[in-house]
Amino acid sequence: MAVTRIVVAEDDASIRELLVHHLEQEGFRCEQAADGPGTLRLARTGPDALILDLGLPVIDGFEIVRTLRREGRDLPIVVLTARSDEIDRVVGLEVGADDYVVKPFSPREIVARIKAVGRRTGMASTTAPVTLTFDRLEVDQAAREARVDGRDVGLKPREFALLLELSLNAGVALSRATLLERVWGYDFDGDARTVDVHVRRLRLKLEEQAKLPPLVQTIHGFGYRFARG
Repeated sequence: MAVTRIVVAEDDASIRELLVHHLEQEGFRCEQAADGPGTLRLARTGPDALILDLGLPVIDGFEIVRTLRREGRDLPIVVLTARSDEIDRVVGLEVGADDYVVKPFSPREIVARIKAVGRRTGMASTTAPVTLTFDRLEVDQAAREARVDGRDVGLKPREFALLLELSLNAGVALSRATLLERVWGYDFDGDARTVDVHVRRLRLKLEEQAKLPPLVQTIHGFGYRFARG
């Protein structure tokens, strides 16, 4: 069954990336928006659910919910907000949100709320792993291996985890800090040079040994981006 597609609309990049990380760990496929117009554009492309910050710039969350419901779009909407007043919560639900979470929150709570909303609305199962294909390269999440021309290139577990994180976010620049959190975990006590070392190993095995074109691009002073291929 296809991986469920979720739009994560949040103007705080750190919160947005944290949510995307936890959702993708559960098998969801995420698309991101940081303002109201971008959220409406993605919400109109037929996603299976929307996680929506009420405080988006340009067009706020209340108006986005009203607009989508007025257009007859019935996708599940879980609202996020820093507002704890009961009246805001009631208004959010009255205009058409399916659930309401007040910041600060646990990312695991959001995952649980999305799954609960999905069960109520018949959203697709989210347990299917993915296989990503970039020309000659396949990144197989179920087998935990990377293959070039059908042959396993022999990545170590952490190297594969880094490649998977980068390729799941192809075209998106990820900071070294974000990669450390997502691949090594929040309690890792190393530094950003760990990411650099593992990127060099990926480049050696994929680009030099397997003769692939450059795939992992350096964003100087920030981190790395995987080429879309």
